[in-house]
Amino acid sequence: MASITKRFGSWQTRISYKKRNGKYATFSKAGFKTKKAAQLYSNSIEDNIALGILPNDKKNSHVFAEYFNSWFEDFKKAKISERTQHRYIITYHELQNYFNQTEIENITRRKYQQFINAYGANHAKDTVKKVNSLIRACVHNAIYEDMITKDFTENVELVFNPKKSRKIEYLNMQEIQQLSAYSLNHINKNFTSHQMILTAIYTGMRLGEIQGLQWKDINTDFKTITVRHALNESTQELIPTKNESSNRIIRINQDLTDMFIEMKQHKRADLIFINQYGTVPTSAAVNKTLRESLKSLNIKRAGFHFHSLRHTHVAYLLYCGADLYAISKRLGHSDLATTTRVYSYLIEEYKVKTDNKIEQYLDDITAPKSVKEIAE
Repeated sequence: MASITKRFGSWQTRISYKKRNGKYATFSKAGFKTKKAAQLYSNSIEDNIALGILPNDKKNSHVFAEYFNSWFEDFKKAKISERTQHRYIITYHELQNYFNQTEIENITRRKYQQFINAYGANHAKDTVKKVNSLIRACVHNAIYEDMITKDFTENVELVFNPKKSRKIEYLNMQEIQQLSAYSLNHINKNFTSHQMILTAIYTGMRLGEIQGLQWKDINTDFKTITVRHALNESTQELIPTKNESSNRIIRINQDLTDMFIEMKQHKRADLIFINQYGTVPTSAAVNKTLRESLKSLNIKRAGFHFHSLRHTHVAYLLYCGADLYAISKRLGHSDLATTTRVYSYLIEEYKVKTDNKIEQYLDDITAPKSVKEIAE
């Protein structure tokens, strides 16, 4: 509550407030010509206090794009893959281009919505959601650091261009068999890209997870792979997985187990896929090998890349009737909703197949099989 008094011919206000450490302090300002002017000023200070802006806080302005970049450098860069880093850098450039030198303190929910509208006009739904999630995390950090008081990303409407959405690319059964056989026949102990391709086909693991595999992660007796870290291909250093749910144990088949047993005879280091140069193949290297393999097999898939092998793994498991929850756990998704969202197109295709089976099951209610037929 402000105390407004007249002194030496002018009005002054004195406001008592609680500091962040719990102690009380006062703030005074004099020189108002009228009592109303002093009251209006007091009201504005008290409104700011209610929002968490204290009278003696220093005013520091930060260009939004630059704050996003410094937040990325300080809090995110060291623990994420190079591919994910690239996403942050692209977002930084988008903020630069749109907001220019606008300070984060001056961005309103309306201004941010206008940015989403402009960005979404030329981007797919998933891209807009990813960019928005990165910016939201940055804004939450700014609030935590007492730079701003409100989350201007809250409840914005995500706008996107449906024409920019691409269908998930994956190989069919015959193509999977062709690529697997080709990679198996072209295994070279000095160059490990084909072994990485086979690992992706059989496990659905992310590239960084495959790059970061160590021999201690492989259990050939129980035929499992333990995923506990990824590799930063720039520094060739191990980093945490994408999230906690990405730490998982994956069951593998005998073919992949045999490949690891054979590779271990030529072990160079703790990392499994070390090549003759003492490094693990980069994204560019394995994608080059993948493109060359598909070309040799005359498999034409526009935009097909290493991550598409993960999609292929999911498509194959769905085709074989694998349980969606088990697939989600195998992929390292945080929940089933993530799997259904990412692979909604594939799941819809799978639904048609299962609907036909369900119809057959229902027919058995009115025309049940004999005991002999069931036994067979």
